Amino acid sequence: MVWIPGGVYEQGASKNDKMALPHEKPKHNVRIDGFYMDITEVTNAQFLKFIEATNYITTAEQPIDWSLIASQLPAGTPKPHDSILQPGSLLFKKTKTSVPNLYDFSQWWKWSIGTNWTQPNGKGSSIIGKENHPVVHVSFEDAQAYCKWAGRRLPTEAEWEYAARGGKKNKIYFWGDFVENLSSNVNSWEGEFPVSNSQADGFEKSAPVKTFPPNDFGLHEISGNVWEWTSDWYNVNYYATLASNGEVSNNPKGANSAYNPNNPQISEKIIRGGSFLCNASYCASYRVSSRMATDPNTSLEHLGFRTVATPKMINTKN
Repeated sequence: MVWIPGGVYEQGASKNDKMALPHEKPKHNVRIDGFYMDITEVTNAQFLKFIEATNYITTAEQPIDWSLIASQLPAGTPKPHDSILQPGSLLFKKTKTSVPNLYDFSQWWKWSIGTNWTQPNGKGSSIIGKENHPVVHVSFEDAQAYCKWAGRRLPTEAEWEYAARGGKKNKIYFWGDFVENLSSNVNSWEGEFPVSNSQADGFEKSAPVKTFPPNDFGLHEISGNVWEWTSDWYNVNYYATLASNGEVSNNPKGANSAYNPNNPQISEKIIRGGSFLCNASYCASYRVSSRMATDPNTSLEHLGFRTVATPKMINTKN
């Protein structure tokens, strides 16, 4: 872990960020106390130690609860055959032709039976040889369980962005404002998404941790590679609420409740950092202000986490 010194910063999108989405605004002042943060995303090797010590079973390995799924679908949605309702996770699949609607995620995300953190690229794949890659296919609950075992916690969204900026104020990316430096700093999708990836950065999917340069706080792959869970609920009105009082918010821990008008039936958590699938035409979520709402029960091929700890937590663990 590395020490992240406390300070005050403006959370939210920079004025010169032309790709910023409405929920990245308005900017607001936040004060963060110092904390420790993992230098890298939690790796397969680290997660394996947790599994071996606890016999924990991840969400993607557990039997499917149709009642839970049905509660999130339109009333009357027919139940699929039991042969389909098997443990698994969501796997990315390239399309063969261009996609006119980049908001229809079903075109490239497919349910893959047998896919989980031990078989991250589909049934029959393995983490052997990928011990130093970030663990993926972990739900929010899975990440929380690891944190409890390790004596740590997930970062708040405010802590995450503060750390990701590395002390740079009002910048679009952790290295500055120039997207031309993207492939040398970030594992992302280069080419036409989701059809072809030129792999100009050297990788089609996840990269081993510490492959790309760290930010000014010493954090590797804080942008790109895999998305990272935070502890905050997603509420579309949250930034406006913080900005409305005109004061500095001290160590904000997120909205009290979740609300996403585009997905009102699900209480979602915030993920940060973007992934190897991010592309300028699609999400460009390697920008430090970018944020996404995700069902906490979700596990995906490009979603992992890193942990944080206060000095008290470190002292207690030791």
